[in-house]
Amino acid sequence: MKKTIPIKVEKVEITSENKCSFCVGSKCCSYITHKIETPKSKTDFDYLLWQVSHKNVRLYKDEDGWFLLVDNACNHLLPDGRCGIYEVRPAVCRTHTNDYCEYDAPAEEGFKYYFDGYESLLAYCKKRYKKWDQWKAKQAAEG
Repeated sequence: MKKTIPIKVEKVEITSENKCSFCVGSKCCSYITHKIETPKSKTDFDYLLWQVSHKNVRLYKDEDGWFLLVDNACNHLLPDGRCGIYEVRPAVCRTHTNDYCEYDAPAEEGFKYYFDGYESLLAYCKKRYKKWDQWKAKQAAEG
């Protein structure tokens, strides 16, 4: 019979100063977002369909507008999750706050719309534009 030895685990308070050290995968350094103009036409959405057809490209809308999201880790991320250029990092990194970030809750929870690729955006286009298929057929016929 194996004897178990109780281990006392000290609870650590997570603050904005130490939060990054608890984040597995350095979430905020594993993608970029790019704000885009609000898509308003079928042509705008057709263009977005092309963009989300590429690997690691997604699309979302939140209270700040529409964004492309590109999953691609920062080149300066060290194996232990720290920044390899911390002292000379870009301004966008310096101004990023972790007061409430992906460590606290997935970013997707704040999205009004989220499209993880071509199929999900196409379904939205067909719902938004009832004559989407006819419009695409007309485009195909015109060459």
